[in-house]
Amino acid sequence: MKAAKKMISIPPSSTLKVLALAKELERSGRRIVHMEVGEPDFDTPAHIKEAAKQALDRGMTKYTPSAGIPELREAIAEHFVRQGIDVAAKNVIVTPGAKHAIFCALAAALDPGDEVLIPSPCWTYEAMVKICGGKPVFIQGSAEKGFKLEEEKLKNVITSRSRLLLLNYPNNPTGAVMSAADLKPILEIAADHDLWVLSDDIYNVLVYEGEQGNPLKFPGMAERTISINGFSKAYAMTGWRIGYAVAPADFITEMAKIQEASTSCTASFVQAAAVTALKGPQDFVAEMRAEYRRRRDVLVAGLNEIEGISCLKPQGAFYVFPSIEQLGMSSFAFCESLLKNKGVAAVPGSGFGPGGEGHVRLSYATSMENIKLAIKLIKEFVEELPARR
Repeated sequence: MKAAKKMISIPPSSTLKVLALAKELERSGRRIVHMEVGEPDFDTPAHIKEAAKQALDRGMTKYTPSAGIPELREAIAEHFVRQGIDVAAKNVIVTPGAKHAIFCALAAALDPGDEVLIPSPCWTYEAMVKICGGKPVFIQGSAEKGFKLEEEKLKNVITSRSRLLLLNYPNNPTGAVMSAADLKPILEIAADHDLWVLSDDIYNVLVYEGEQGNPLKFPGMAERTISINGFSKAYAMTGWRIGYAVAPADFITEMAKIQEASTSCTASFVQAAAVTALKGPQDFVAEMRAEYRRRRDVLVAGLNEIEGISCLKPQGAFYVFPSIEQLGMSSFAFCESLLKNKGVAAVPGSGFGPGGEGHVRLSYATSMENIKLAIKLIKEFVEELPARR
């Protein structure tokens, strides 16, 4: 049986491809230092797990309203209100993971051929956009500008088919952060051209210097912004699969149609745990952020001591995106050889769109022991390259 012709254009995940090869090597007995997957190595806080257990004991195992249980939608709205953003429960949809929130938003927003403007390097939004019938248009960033979206580059790609601007800051893979001052001219351009703004804010609690701007805090932007977030990164709940979107109420209704036709709803007891995550103590988030910052500083310093590698210090998320251009090899060749020869799993920058080649992504959502070992092994690998001997 042949798949649809459109599937030829859908790219696979570079991260999952590397992970599969790493797992294969592990099964053969090799020790692998996993620096490829963006998954917190912290456990979900105990009080959140306990809330899920109690919900199960109460029999919370049935379908819920597709948009989410009222208690969670209200808790999410209150979470925004505490930040000075006017949000009500009707503006919220709960989804099985932030990825599904993005998918529902794109499916509800795009007509065939609509253009989605995506600052790059970027996470693998391309596949979702194409599945939803849209056309991804990449806006290549540069290390010299800190991988931030530049006004002129945005203006240069806008056409009559441009429908939506997709922002992801703090950024995966670069860790770039855009302040309110950085965002202001970008959002003015979006408004001038009647663009929707989809803001993927999944890393917004992981900012180490400065402050990440929020489109919803700008006058007039609430009516054209879809804010995506979730619990995976903030509360170490990747496997729980729970995310959400905040948008105008009428658009939330349209997103709910997509969810009704696909996943129905998010697991009920998981939603109960998410209520506790938002309403319970938040010290875990601050402690995790401090530890990530410590790891980041060690990793950046260690990479910059390796001849042929240069690494900007990311302001947010939990990735570094060092340049390997001086080594004269492709990012895929670098990562494949590094994994096979030294057992360090990294993701080639070529998988993150234009501007990604010549870089690799390393996650510091792993132990300090792994980070120090990875630095040592990468240094050995670079020093053993034929051109370096």
